[in-house]
Formats: sequence, C-alpha cells, structure tokens
Amino acid sequence: MRLQKFLSHAGVASRRASEKLILEGNVAVNEKKVTKLGTKINPKIDIVTVNGKKIWINSKKIYIALNKPKGYISSLSDPQGRNTVIDLLRNVRERIYPVGRLDYDTEGLLILTNDGEFTYCLTHPKHSIKKVYLAEVEGIPNNTDLHQLKKGILLNDGITSPAEVFLLGTRNSRAFVQLTIHEGRNRQVRRMMEAINHPIINLKRIKIGCVELGDLQVGQYRFLTSSEVKNLQDLAKK
Repeated sequence: MRLQKFLSHAGVASRRASEKLILEGNVAVNEKKVTKLGTKINPKIDIVTVNGKKIWINSKKIYIALNKPKGYISSLSDPQGRNTVIDLLRNVRERIYPVGRLDYDTEGLLILTNDGEFTYCLTHPKHSIKKVYLAEVEGIPNNTDLHQLKKGILLNDGITSPAEVFLLGTRNSRAFVQLTIHEGRNRQVRRMMEAINHPIINLKRIKIGCVELGDLQVGQYRFLTSSEVKNLQDLAKK
C-alpha cells in the first residue's frame, strides 16, 4: 500500500494533505524519515509514525456533520493558535479531519471523517458534489449580475463552473442570495460575489449533496446516518 493512501485510510488526513505531510518530512517508516511520494509499505509489518506518533488503520469509520461557527479554522491544528473545528468535537475519540474546508469567517455545514476514500470521493473535482450556500451581500444584484454567476465568473484562477443562483429577498441596501456550486476553490463564493461588486457580509453553507444543515445549532454536531453516507457515495459515482 502506498504510504499516502495508508495515512488517508488511517484517518490522519486527506490523501493530498498526507502527501504534504510526507514531503515536509513529518512521516517515518520503521523509524526512518520518508519524503518520497509513492513509497510502499506493508501495514501488517511496517511501523508508521507521524511527528513521532504511531499510526494504524482504525476499522471504525466515523462520519460527522458539524455546524461550524465563525472564528474557527477547518484544520486539525493551527500554528497561530486559533480555534479549530476539532476543538468542538470533545467527545469524539477517533482521529478525524474535515472533508474540504470552510474559511475562517464562514459558518455552516462541514463534514468530518476518518475515511480517506470517502473524503476523496467528496472532494475530487470530477465528482461534482453540489454545495449550497446562503449569502448576505452588500447591494442588490440585478438580473445581469445573477446571469453572470449562472454562466460562470472569471476569477484569477480561471472561469468558474455555472452556478445555480436565486435572489431570496432584500433588506435596506442588502440582499440575500442562495448559491449552489460544485467546485471547491479557495474562498470561491466570496470571490464570485466580489467579482460582481456585491461583497459578502455573512456566508453560511447549508447543504452538501444530500446532507442538510437543518436545525443543527452553531457549534453542535451529529453523526451522519448510514443512508446519508451511502447517498453521498452514490452521488460521487455519477
């Protein structure tokens, strides 16, 4: 088994993040530091450590839906000492990590797991898992603005895929917009709205695939049902 795949299956991090751990020299096999991607190991024989901590594959898979508050980062740790989403999961003993990210100032639905293949299915661009956001923005977008979002916006990292967009209502000089996208670019929704000159005031993610935030309170979490997990996996196969 390739080392990065082993780390992903063990719930250390996603496959891409595991590759970064290896390249940065944080992983050792049988007490020897490994920095080469593609290194193969035998999980039954070899001893793998990350920053000195022994790692093994946990057969119990965990899938959690969290209502992430603002002011938390979607990471396992932070060198700046900021709060992380892991700090909110006080009664979860398994080592889990976020599936994708929500930026520091965004709240809402975030899925966490220790299932590397599940993470890969949900985050790989080819699988096109839809994500729904509610945004409060400055100004009132007109039909031309909404049409731009629907056909794709040119950002500094390329044109976005077409979004599903609905103007839900207005209040004073602000508007409430629902956007559905399937890409996972950094701060994508915020950059899209800035591109049409309607910067975001508040942003919340309310749905990923078939999983809805519902009435889950900010800072609280629940375990996904087996049907939700299966539905997400099925969506990724389409």
